Amino acid sequence: MTIKSSKELVNDALKEIKTISHTEASKLHKDGSCNLIDIRDVRELEKEGRVEGSLHIPRGMLEFWIDPNSAYYKQGKIDPSKEIVLFCAGGLRSALAAKSLQDMGFKNVSHIDGGFGAIKDGDFEIS
Repeated sequence: MTIKSSKELVNDALKEIKTISHTEASKLHKDGSCNLIDIRDVRELEKEGRVEGSLHIPRGMLEFWIDPNSAYYKQGKIDPSKEIVLFCAGGLRSALAAKSLQDMGFKNVSHIDGGFGAIKDGDFEIS
């Protein structure tokens, strides 16, 4: 049995998903035209801070919280008319998550290249 490495999974996902810069994400966020979703673990938020105005949906719950047919669905958590912009610490988990959301049927999904590491260097407000 051949097992794909996590690196291969991320590389495959990157070929199929939309990747945007932290600058592009900041513009979308300021325009109010995206759901900016932080998928980092709560311990990462406590240690590094959080982006003002972002939604926190832990990576392990993402698909369940936004699937209307799931027992864990969070009504109104995201605005389906806006782009879903995901980020994690460095951009690997968010690439896999963006691919997963595309596989679920979400069309307007992207992730931020470099994740929170890149965001900290941008003009987002961190608290």
